[in-house]
Amino acid sequence: MNTKIIGMLLALLLAAPLQASWSLVNEASLLTFVSIKKNSVAEVGHFKQLTGTVGDDGKVEMKIDLASVDTGIEVRDQRMRELLFDSKRFPTAVISTRVDAALLTGMQPGEASAARLSLELGLHGQKKPLEAVVHITALTGNRILVHSISPVIVSAADFGLAEGIEKLREIAKLPAIATAVPVYFSLVFAKD
Repeated sequence: MNTKIIGMLLALLLAAPLQASWSLVNEASLLTFVSIKKNSVAEVGHFKQLTGTVGDDGKVEMKIDLASVDTGIEVRDQRMRELLFDSKRFPTAVISTRVDAALLTGMQPGEASAARLSLELGLHGQKKPLEAVVHITALTGNRILVHSISPVIVSAADFGLAEGIEKLREIAKLPAIATAVPVYFSLVFAKD
């Protein structure tokens, strides 16, 4: 390849707008939920394994490993994996949305912005739209933090999980388990 062609390619690369894709940093991220049993006992759980990306086009996809559910009680986690999520047949939940990629790449550390996102949640073989109000903050080290300003309410009936909740209620001999849960998140993405 001659030097003129190499020079033209370098000029094209330098003139092209820089596009960045982002990857979720699992160890710096958290997705939690609050379940209510006996009509008044709240318990917090979370998922230990999250993956996700934000593409150059602003497309966001995040996967939740349902087998990584952690409520602090192993027998309850096992029952949730088997009876509620059926994680052998449905190993992941998938959240997808779209964000303004230019906003993410243009933010300076410490700069923040609020956004309302239309999400699609794929869970237990069902897909449903949800909405999230988030706060996006640029961090140092080419990272961004996205966290929920208010909870996202996930209804078991929308995802075919009501029967699983009833099985959990019966096996634990509880009078009731709420069929809707608030979900909160704090997610860190790093530029690739």
